[in-house]
Amino acid sequence: MRSRANEPAATQRLSLLKRVGALPRINLAILTTFTLLPFSLDAGEGPYFITYDHHMEEPGNLEIAINPVLGLPKSANTFVGSWTEFEYGVKGWWTSEFYLNGQTTRHDSTLFTGFRWENRFRLLRREHWINPVFYLEFANVNAADKTLREVVGFGPEEEHAEPNARTRMEKEREIEGKLILSSNYKGWNFSENFIAEKNLSNEPWQFGYALGISHPLALAATPEPCSFCRENFHAGIEFYGGLGNWHKFGLPGASRYIAPVLAWDLPNGTTFRISPTFGLTENSHRALIRFGVSYEFAGLGRRLGHLFR
Repeated sequence: MRSRANEPAATQRLSLLKRVGALPRINLAILTTFTLLPFSLDAGEGPYFITYDHHMEEPGNLEIAINPVLGLPKSANTFVGSWTEFEYGVKGWWTSEFYLNGQTTRHDSTLFTGFRWENRFRLLRREHWINPVFYLEFANVNAADKTLREVVGFGPEEEHAEPNARTRMEKEREIEGKLILSSNYKGWNFSENFIAEKNLSNEPWQFGYALGISHPLALAATPEPCSFCRENFHAGIEFYGGLGNWHKFGLPGASRYIAPVLAWDLPNGTTFRISPTFGLTENSHRALIRFGVSYEFAGLGRRLGHLFR
């Protein structure tokens, strides 16, 4: 087998483009639209893809985001999983999100894999040294889902080698809870998530974790708006993986990942994120590359309320 190191650079780039070329066109259209929208943004999206911190959506604001992940398994086909999310600030202490998931697998097929509905409740109104948030989610997906929004149990990577025609027939209705603990200190954010997930069948509870640390590249804002000012960039790192199940709890045998993260907030309200992710165990995928783009419609709830009076 010829080493990829000997291939021309143009050939390698073309190969990568072919891998992501099957991403549903609707996601690309949404991404392009985000960069042209005239609405204003109150606060940029945080850098994390998996870990949650204690910051909630502003009441009445709607954020729309797409988050594709390019998966590079060790033995299975390359895939692109993607979720489109709609996040709404119901109250200052309550944020609700709705997700639509899909995936495309090389040499296989493209399909819609289901939906998720989550709610986050901030337990303490004021800022504290540790800020707890309770997370509750209902998911109606199938086993072909490859978004990898979290890792629980021993990891879903083994299922990713199976053909879509088989895994799409396996329905997974699940409830998931998370205890989110988050702290801010001198510009740094430290977030810890403990995850418990239960398939609404006879399968046991599965557990996982996510840890995140992040910091803006500059704390002081420049007086004039600019795109490339250091305060517009947030950098950090995530660690996440499985913790086994009710019968066998712990780290051994579970997949784990490490993921540097970078977020860029543009003055027009668009936020871009990227995270190259690396598997740390035998059960993990070789690598994942996550991308994200989001846009927040400030005061949308108030505007709609005035419209329907």
